[in-house]
Formats: sequence, structure tokens, C-alpha cells
Amino acid sequence: MSLNWENSPATADYSIEELVITVLAEQFNNGEQATNGMGSFIPVAAFMLAKKTHAPDLIWLASSIGLECRPERIPASTLEAPLWRDSIMYLEQYSDFWDLVQNNWINKFCVGAGQLDQYGNANNSVIGGSDYHRPKVRLPGTAGLADLCSLNKKLYYWNLNHSPRSLVEKVDFISGAGYLDGGDARERLGLGDGPQLVVTNLAVMDFHPDSKRMRLKSVHPGSTVEEVQQATGFELLIPEEGVPNTRVPTQAQISLIRDVIDPDGMRNK
Repeated sequence: MSLNWENSPATADYSIEELVITVLAEQFNNGEQATNGMGSFIPVAAFMLAKKTHAPDLIWLASSIGLECRPERIPASTLEAPLWRDSIMYLEQYSDFWDLVQNNWINKFCVGAGQLDQYGNANNSVIGGSDYHRPKVRLPGTAGLADLCSLNKKLYYWNLNHSPRSLVEKVDFISGAGYLDGGDARERLGLGDGPQLVVTNLAVMDFHPDSKRMRLKSVHPGSTVEEVQQATGFELLIPEEGVPNTRVPTQAQISLIRDVIDPDGMRNK
């Protein structure tokens, strides 16, 4: 049963993880198709929250395996059977899933990245060093990130460590294509959609429709435009009309997250 969260009063009792979850949840609507990757407790909580509130008919393919899964709560892993145990259908990940992705069945994907640049290019591979094989830092790797970012998906980035090290002017390696060097670069390569939103522990950003540069959309309560800019490794675009505060969670949303969706606190991992 869905819950009309908009009729619930706002609350001041929320964590930054819960704020990021609610912002992401509001991006998913009835009839859309979304999937999560590994280590995706925040996106999984957002999908579950959307389905329990405003988007009960959101189609969720859990971890590219379980279609319309019905977990009682978030388990200890977002890439293991307890998440998709009660799905209505199971897909073979290395064949059926990619057929669906390439035929544009999955249309939304949440992306976490070690580095993200001003055009929404993501890096989960290597940082520093002149030789790819001898970097200063080796990141977890891409898994299916490169494919999903290149196959006409709407991408929603999340980052709980907004800093000049994670939001950089230019990524050291493009693991997942955003708008490349801006403008129509993505379109000229025949790539559709692309980055839509970036939600961090400080703010929400989107992308300018023409230049494709990252633009400040809202700042979280307690943060300022100046603080967000100082924590960013490039110059953010600032709308002339000003930057509002991010809408805070409602009491109903927080209750669902804490008592139903994630009583074990996996979102804090």
C-alpha cells in the first residue's frame, strides 16, 4: 500500500543519509524502470521508499537479477539473494539483463563514483600516476558502469563525501561517460540521456541544458552556497534566481526508512 507522504509534516529529525534517500526517491515515478548496483544501500532505500509512497508502480530490477522484488527490509548486501528472494521473475545477469539494457528497457540508474567531474563523467578506476597500471590509488572498478552510462540511461549520482577530491574539474579516468567535454559531445557520439542529478551530503546539483556543466540546484539546510562551492573542485553554475534549500524529509518518510525499510541501519554503511 502506498503512503501519501506529501500530506505528512516535515521533520527536523533526519540524518544526511536519510535526506539523500528522500531526494533520490522523488526522482522515480510509476512505470519507470530502475536498477541498482553493488554496495547500493542508499539507492535501494530510495527505490523502496518510492514504491511505498508516491510510485507503487515503479518497476525495480534488483541488482540486475530480481524483477519486482519484495524484500521486507534492506539485507546486509545489495548484491545477494536476500534482496531479490521474493521477486516475480529472475533474470540471468550476464545475458538476459544486458539484452534488456541494450533495448532500453531499464531507463534509470543510480551511480556512485570515487570521482565525478563538472560534466558528470564518473571515475571508479584509478587516481593519479602517469601509468594506468601504476596509479596512486586503485578504485573498486567499473563493473557495468561503463555500459550503463553509455546506453541511453538517465543517471542519478550520489556522494556522501562532497569534497574537492571527489568533485573534480576533470576525472583521472572516465569509467562512466557523462557529458564528456560538455555541450553536444555526448549527443554527437549517439549517446542519449545522461546525468540528471547529483545528490551529496551538502547539496543537489543538476546540469545546464546547453553547456552540460554542473549547476547548483539546492543546498541542504545548514549549508550555504559558499560552503558548497569551497567543497567543489571546479566552479559550479549558480542560477540567477538564487538557490533554495533542499526539501527536508517528512515524518512519514523517516518513519518508513527507520521502521520498515532499513531498521538495521544499512544506509549508514
